[in-house]
Amino acid sequence: MVMAPTRCLARPARLICICPRAIHRPAIRTLSTTANRSQASSSGKSSNQSAPKKRKPLTKEQREFLSSALRVNQAGELAATLIYTAQTPPIVRRHPHLRPLMAHMYDQEAAHFDTFNALIHRHRVRPTALYPVWSVLATGLGWSTAVMGREAAMACTEAVETEIGGHYNAQIRTLLEMITGWEAEGYEVGEELRELVDTLRRIRDEELEHLDHAVEHDSKKAEPHWLLTNVIRAGCRGAIWVSERV
Repeated sequence: MVMAPTRCLARPARLICICPRAIHRPAIRTLSTTANRSQASSSGKSSNQSAPKKRKPLTKEQREFLSSALRVNQAGELAATLIYTAQTPPIVRRHPHLRPLMAHMYDQEAAHFDTFNALIHRHRVRPTALYPVWSVLATGLGWSTAVMGREAAMACTEAVETEIGGHYNAQIRTLLEMITGWEAEGYEVGEELRELVDTLRRIRDEELEHLDHAVEHDSKKAEPHWLLTNVIRAGCRGAIWVSERV
């Protein structure tokens, strides 16, 4: 996840929809481990056939973690699309050769946003209540760094993706610890949870690809680089912390 602005690429602006509020507690439970209620097969089956593994119910803490992870990830990807939307017009006017790169990064962020929109809708997770605030701040961040110049815009991407890469890594580690614990106890791990880990890994790798693009396009030459990136990174950490809870 990492937060940010709106789109101004060649095609028309996308309508961004936030999923409606809904009770998330029962639904998120099905994401990984619900107890297997199936009865033992009929007496006609061979007695030496091994019984199917059970799925361990999620604890309250695990349900809350999964809900907050989906909520903050959706908010972060919304912000990313808005940052690139606001950055693109000033950047491509002065540097037309960057249009394909800006479009590529925007398209990936829009796909990430669609992914988390679908997940919070499927599992009935409440979106962050502060998405209007993040929308304004992300748009402002994207536009202001683009006006400062190409290097500052790339420094913004570098800072955001540094935080988001670490954020996704932390989520992946937590999920893998859950999976390892269940397997050690002899429980079955639902395919949907494994797919979530794969999705987070893919999105993390694409975010880190954006970081590499930013460095390749002189993000380190932004002045003052240390101040700009540290302020943006601190803002990202704050937005992540709030969105996980509100």
